[in-house]
Amino acid sequence: MIVYFGKYRDYIMSSVLKLERHNEKEEIIFELKFQMSLTTRQRFEMMLKKTEEIKKLLVKSGHRTAFEIIKRT
Repeated sequence: MIVYFGKYRDYIMSSVLKLERHNEKEEIIFELKFQMSLTTRQRFEMMLKKTEEIKKLLVKSGHRTAFEIIKRT
């Protein structure tokens, strides 16, 4: 069952796949259909947006900080 909700950037309808039981094949088919419905530009925009989101999460949790030089005494 596919449930539609909200809008993705540039007025593209997003959808959510709801299954009674876990079905990896259905999930893959659903994801491929969704990706094929997007233009190359939209896919790259999604990828770059997600990359920025991950960077922010890493910084927030203390990762991605510059290394420190520790002086031994």
